[in-house]
Formats: sequence, C-alpha cells, structure tokens
Amino acid sequence: MNKNYLAFMMIMLLFSCSEKEPETATFDLEEITVSELNQAYQNGKYTAVHVVEQYLARIDALNKNGPHLNAVIATNPDVLKIAAALDAERATSGPRSPMHGIPVLLKDNIDTMDNMPTTAGSIALINNYAIADAPMVASLRDAGAIILGKTNLSEWANFRSTNSSSGWSGMGGQTRNPYLLTANTSGSSSGSGSAVAANLATVAIGTETDGSVVSPAAANGVVGIKPTVGLVSRTGIIPIAATQDTAGPMTRTVSDAAYLLTAMVSKNSEDPTSMQQPKNKINYADHLNLEGLNGKRIGIIRTPFRMHDQLVPIFEKNVQILRNQGAELIDNLEFGDRTGVGTAERLVLYYEFKHYLNAYLSNSPEAVETRTLADLIAFNEANKNQEMPYFGQEIFIGSEEKGPLTDQEYIQAVQDSHIAMQKIIDQLMEAHNLDMIVMPSKNPSNSQDLVNGDHPSGGGTSSYAAVSGYPSITVPMGYIHELSVSLSFIGRAYSEAALIEASYAFEQAAKVRHKPKFIEYLYE
Repeated sequence: MNKNYLAFMMIMLLFSCSEKEPETATFDLEEITVSELNQAYQNGKYTAVHVVEQYLARIDALNKNGPHLNAVIATNPDVLKIAAALDAERATSGPRSPMHGIPVLLKDNIDTMDNMPTTAGSIALINNYAIADAPMVASLRDAGAIILGKTNLSEWANFRSTNSSSGWSGMGGQTRNPYLLTANTSGSSSGSGSAVAANLATVAIGTETDGSVVSPAAANGVVGIKPTVGLVSRTGIIPIAATQDTAGPMTRTVSDAAYLLTAMVSKNSEDPTSMQQPKNKINYADHLNLEGLNGKRIGIIRTPFRMHDQLVPIFEKNVQILRNQGAELIDNLEFGDRTGVGTAERLVLYYEFKHYLNAYLSNSPEAVETRTLADLIAFNEANKNQEMPYFGQEIFIGSEEKGPLTDQEYIQAVQDSHIAMQKIIDQLMEAHNLDMIVMPSKNPSNSQDLVNGDHPSGGGTSSYAAVSGYPSITVPMGYIHELSVSLSFIGRAYSEAALIEASYAFEQAAKVRHKPKFIEYLYE
C-alpha cells in the first residue's frame, strides 16, 4: 500500500507542463472497432492472444509511462490464457457472438471472479477478491468477451466527499484526460473513459448513479450509454443507490456500444428491478441504421444550462445535422419545474448508499476487514495519508447518519426525485408526441484540481435520465480547443433501440470524433 502511494506521489511530480505533445508510438489496433476486429479474426490477420498482447503493451506505454494516464488500476494476470482458450474455441466451433475475443476493461467497482480485487479505488478493499462474477460479467464471458483489466475511477464512484477531484482514487492516483492531460476527466468512470479514448482496450464499461457514464464519456470524447435502470443487473457491483445505479458501455463508436450493451443485458432475482425488463432480448446491433433519424420526432432543449459561448455554434450545427437526416424537430422546449428534485435526490442517495453498501460489504470475502460504512469511515481516518491527502469523507459521514429505508423522509424523497423526474420527462414527451429529447451534454471540461476539487464547468444534463432511471446516450459532436463536447439523446424506459438508431445515424453523419493527441497543456 505504501509503495502504491509513493508511486502515485512520484507521478504527481511529473505533471509539470512541456511545450510538446508527449511522444506516443504507433499502434496497430488504434481506433479498431468490434466489427473490424471480428473481420481480422475471421481472415486470420489477428488472434485474440496477439490482440491482448498489443493492448497490454499499450497500457504499459501510456498508463504509468508516457502521458501517465493512470486509467488502469490492474490487468488480468490470466488474460493471455483466456485469450488462447477463446482462439482455440473459435478454430474448432466458431465465435460465440460478435464479442468473442474482444478485450473489455471494467470499472474497478465490478466483481470479477479472477485474480484481480474489486476495490472501488479504495485501499480498504485491496483484498476484495470476489467469489463470483457479477451477473453482467458472467453474461460478457458467455458472449466470449475477454476481461482485460480494471479501470481507475473517482474513489467510491465519487460518493465520498463534496470536495473531491474526479478520477482520483487511493488505489490508482489521478486519471488524466488523453485529449488535454491537464483537463478534468469527469467522473466517476474516469478510467473507463480515458482508457477507451486512448485505445487501451477495444471497449470499456463504466457505472452510473448520476452522470458517471455519460459525463466522463463526454469529457473524454467517447460514446457512453446509460441504460434504463434494471436492463443490466447491478448484483456484484459496489453500490450507491438501487434507485439509480446501472452499468453502461463506454466506447469509441455507437456500433461498439450496441454490441457491448447486447452482451451486458442481464437479470437475476437478487436485483428485483432487473426482473422487470422486457422478456424479449434485443440485439442492439440490429438497430445500427443509417436512416435511424428519419421520421423521429425529437424535442430540442437549448438551455438545460448556460452554454459556453463556443459551444453554442457547435450545438446549432449539430441540430442542423439532425434536421438534414430527416428528424422532425420540435425546437426550444423546456422541462417542467424540477424545484426540489436535486435536494430529494441527495437524500435518496444518502439513505440508499448506507443500506446497500452495508449489504455488499457484509457478503464480501473474509479477508475484507471493513464490513460496514462505519468501518470504512474509521479506516479512512486511520489511513489519512493514503486515503485522504486531498479531500475528506463528508458524504460517508452524512450517509452513516441516515436511518433505515423505512424512514418517511426517505420514502417521500423517492417520490420527490425519482417519480417526480419521470413525470417531468413523460409530460414533455406526451405533450409533443416525442420519440426522444436531445440537448448538449455538458460544457467543455475545466482544469483538473486536486487541491480545490472539481470546479463544475457550468452545466450538465445527466440528472434528467439518471434520476428518472431512463436511458441516455452521449455522442461526440465537436471540440473546443481539443476539449470534447457531446450531444445527449434521452428517451423513456427501455427505448435504447430507438436511441441507438438515432445516435448512430447522427454519428455517421457528423463524423467528428478524432483520436487524442495527449496534449500537455494549451499554449500560444
């Protein structure tokens, strides 16, 4: 643990700026898609073993060396053996699915039954070697996906302190943005966003309670899907709040996200919400339709926040792309009154975090000594140098003070947040007969700041889908001085197929994403 902390501090010393972009070697798999990788497997150009070896070398070159992305906490020590077995299976019986042999990075709050602990970024869980795969992970393995490793994150999914720095964890240090290394990565799936943008894996997975997939996807210039709550089982994922938690794809293209989401869909009785998903499983890749915007009725929200001056013309240009692709736009709409929703949401999260985290910890392996939230608070106090060098644990303490989920305050807060937000979205969509809502995802990122914590860049739209439990997709729509900005597509429950149709058609028409340049800082 001390070696990890000292290594992190040494990395922080290397954050001094230079006037050149860091040197990065050429990479054969750069920007490769799931479809292209499948074609390469089919024609014998690559094997899964070769692909994994290339990604491991890439991680070695960029994660703790080169630009020091700190995006990956651990790689799977058994990954080459797994890849070899999948190569042999492909040779004898063919691929299981389009995800066969595709390397996937998972956020380090997702249980995997292998030789990697699940830490949520905290050294308190350094011995948390899961005794079972999360159902979502089991579904990925069944599809033939290769679990390449675990990504860094905002520690405890950014639910420890009100003054945190997105992308920092005691286990992994500070994640860096591959487009502009001094820019905020956003959180909490910072490592997944940074890693997939920098081509450290073919695809990655993040988790979200409010913005933790779509916000780092937007900040790191990748596609993020926040599914309907319950479409992907949350069992085996270190929780914040069952009302809002979900896992979702983070990929360089909408098509890759569609393939990955299809393989992620999972359900089990331990997660009752997952048992409510539609019976017919959808192959989301079937909805990669170039005409996917044609005839869609889309509500345009122009002022969900005060847009950065340079974002305004970018957004206008991309609204015109939607129109040119045949969408019927209902412009200048506004959401109904959401006064009090944010306050109620915080109450729900504080109550549910204590309840569900205690349940998770109570079932963790015996080697994990912190069995309750109260134990974690004490652990952090005893290990301040490693766990709290920059910010504290006010949220932990506030959550520990909450009572059971039978408290009237909690029951009312669910009504005033989750149910209220669903009504706000439903009413707007019903009033205008909308298929979906589109708006800018967020302003460009501010600079990363470990000392003062995050400085919100003046806006974000994640709460609408997050609090309601509805799906959303964010897709790159441009850059402001190399800082990515994105477009959000939001729909009602289980409308992922329609959102994928629209976002794919938009992506293919806009074609704005470019690979990162690992710029140290902006200069004249």
